[in-house]
Amino acid sequence: MKIINLSVAAMLSITALTADTNTTEISAKSNIELQKEIAVLKEKLDGVQDQLDSVQQHDAKDNIKFTMDLRNSYNYINYDYNNYSFQGTDWSGTSRKNNALYTSRVLLNMKSSPVKGLTFTGQLAAYALWGSHVYEEDPTLKGWSASSKASDTLLRVRQAYFVYSDQFSNGLPYAFSVGRRHATDGFLANFREGDEVPGSPLAHITNMEVDGAMVKLDLDKYTFPGAFIKTVYGRAHSGGMSTLYDKTGYQPYAQADEDYNENVDFLVFLGNLYDDGQYKLMFENTTILHTKGARAGIKAGDLLPDGHKNLSLDAGTANMTALSFQMTGIGDMINDFLDSTTLFLSLARTQYSPDAGKELLGSTSDEDGYSVWTGFSLPDMITEKGKIGFEYNHGSQYWTPMTWAEDSVMGSKLAVRGDAYEGYWNFNLFGLKNLTGQLRYTYEQHDYTPNVRCSGWVAPKEVDITAQNLRAFVRYQY
Repeated sequence: MKIINLSVAAMLSITALTADTNTTEISAKSNIELQKEIAVLKEKLDGVQDQLDSVQQHDAKDNIKFTMDLRNSYNYINYDYNNYSFQGTDWSGTSRKNNALYTSRVLLNMKSSPVKGLTFTGQLAAYALWGSHVYEEDPTLKGWSASSKASDTLLRVRQAYFVYSDQFSNGLPYAFSVGRRHATDGFLANFREGDEVPGSPLAHITNMEVDGAMVKLDLDKYTFPGAFIKTVYGRAHSGGMSTLYDKTGYQPYAQADEDYNENVDFLVFLGNLYDDGQYKLMFENTTILHTKGARAGIKAGDLLPDGHKNLSLDAGTANMTALSFQMTGIGDMINDFLDSTTLFLSLARTQYSPDAGKELLGSTSDEDGYSVWTGFSLPDMITEKGKIGFEYNHGSQYWTPMTWAEDSVMGSKLAVRGDAYEGYWNFNLFGLKNLTGQLRYTYEQHDYTPNVRCSGWVAPKEVDITAQNLRAFVRYQY
């Protein structure tokens, strides 16, 4: 408003000086006065512009920036149970399939930075099957109609954390963070998901949401290029707690001293060992405390003397380690095709160690599992930025990573105890960078009981199951 008023005043001043059409000359005095008025006016306009710039900068920091990610997919699924029994029923020689499974996933991303060095990141998520119902006990309430009816107050929070970054007096950069992170589609999994930038941590042993605290140190000035290390403490399960409304006497949020429902905590060390833009080597070591298992001497699932079922007990410790390598570009500026080709290899190990009198993975002894994951991504030579990729996974009998989040509708390919083969094509639809598509085929050969939710009370026994998934999706990001 000030700018408009000052502009009008300037016009009136000029008009007044030129109104007399009979005047052919303007005196030198009038010229000097006019120049003074213009100078004063310019100074006032500059002051107003400074105020506007200050307001805009303030609003930009106070506001939350929103982005979104919408993915709709089609899936064909087929399972062949060549040799498999479950809960006393022999499924051998049977098959199960779904010719058309449709899903929709929407992610609403939030970010703000009110002051230098402090950032908030949040993400609201909805992931649903087309035509599914919201509650098992009420199949009439469909997912596509739930938001139009007064039914619940659910709002999924996938991420909500802050990061504070600064440096010590010696110049060592550090960062501190607390909250919930999605910890999915991490390093190396981003290729198969069509993401240019990987999440954190290493997808080979961790693919799940986590609640925890993190401290990061940047070490590239003191060690190797791109080197950093993170330490993360978190809680995966809070057990044995009563609320105000439980009929257990007055003990809200206190825990009974029992082994069937204890807290499950984890401690993670991960980071970059080397990253010069072409060669990248990352590591991760994760320890899970009070891993869920069973009591020895009693069949898993049977009743314990205290009346609880013999599963999901506090039974020991799990340790997981991965070393992942990525090479971006073959050679040094040979041609565009080789420059845009990526190769990777990851090796991982899990070890489940039961406490005395307990068992993990059906054993009272330490059991080691191993996995290898390798693949490549290269230009499709058809579209401008399209990529074609192929991956191979192999896991041993006791291979049991933390992969609660599904990396396919068949469960976790990364956790396969056997072999998995996968090929995919990621491309931009209609040449638009915000609209992408994917075709992906995954084949799994399960040689041992499929790994579900890193369930330490389930003994991996020999099976013969083949699984196939054909996926096509269209994805909008902005």
